[in-house]
Amino acid sequence: MGLRIGVLATNYLWAGAVEATSLGAVHSYPELGDADRIDLKSLHADEMISAIRELIAKVRQGAPVDSVGAGLPGVIRNGVIEEAPNLGQLKGLAIEARLSEALKADGIDAPVVALNSADALAAGIAATRGAMEKLVRVWSLGDGVGFGRYPRGEGVWEAGHSVVTLDPKERYCGCGGVGHLEGIMGNRAIRLRFLDLEPEEVFLAARNNEDRAVSFVRLWHRALAAATATSVHLDGPGRFYLAGPNTEYIDVGLLGMYLQEMVKMTSLEGSFFEIVPDSHDLALIGAAVCGAMR
Repeated sequence: MGLRIGVLATNYLWAGAVEATSLGAVHSYPELGDADRIDLKSLHADEMISAIRELIAKVRQGAPVDSVGAGLPGVIRNGVIEEAPNLGQLKGLAIEARLSEALKADGIDAPVVALNSADALAAGIAATRGAMEKLVRVWSLGDGVGFGRYPRGEGVWEAGHSVVTLDPKERYCGCGGVGHLEGIMGNRAIRLRFLDLEPEEVFLAARNNEDRAVSFVRLWHRALAAATATSVHLDGPGRFYLAGPNTEYIDVGLLGMYLQEMVKMTSLEGSFFEIVPDSHDLALIGAAVCGAMR
């Protein structure tokens, strides 16, 4: 049997070899610690495909490859990246076909599956926790806000753009929409809101009881609770995983209290939150697992 390869795009490009649910060799582009780090937003789509091809070559080391799964940001349907707010150069790219064609030049004639990176994370959680028959939902909190769901369903699933406020002044989302979750929780939105503070400084100010920061941190938690309550009302109650660098700011107790205020039907009560470490590795595993499922 050959390797299952997982690919992931975050602030770096990553590729990892996966056997069963164990992650083996991992390589990144650019290399971690590279002094001349490249912003992926500056790369042409062709350059990104070329970089992924090189990463896969490093990971496989000549071994046969059974499948490739690629977790990428944005709306991905039928192998095409329909929207990619954080990597705009990929919009409209037929990623599955283009990557499959590029890999054939390296002797890899294997199925390629592209999916949203948060969905890959949800699949990784399901695979490593023996929950492949269960519904898994995860919020990925960082520069943007992603929502991952396993099993994947038909539709867009851009829950990071859930409308959580009717305040017309809430215009901080990168997509331009009003009242979005990411317009409150995303790092870009926080910087626009405070101008002179980085996100970590805002949360530090809240811990020091500075009024404006305290009010915002409550809004930040309430927004996530509202989007979660929407998912509960659509898909039912359960465990919601929290992942990504901004989970360090989460007060799980406060988040749970706000969620209880918003979900009052007794048959829908009982949801709770769990913070997941190592989300990057889990997403690589999930991408590989989904790639093998075609």
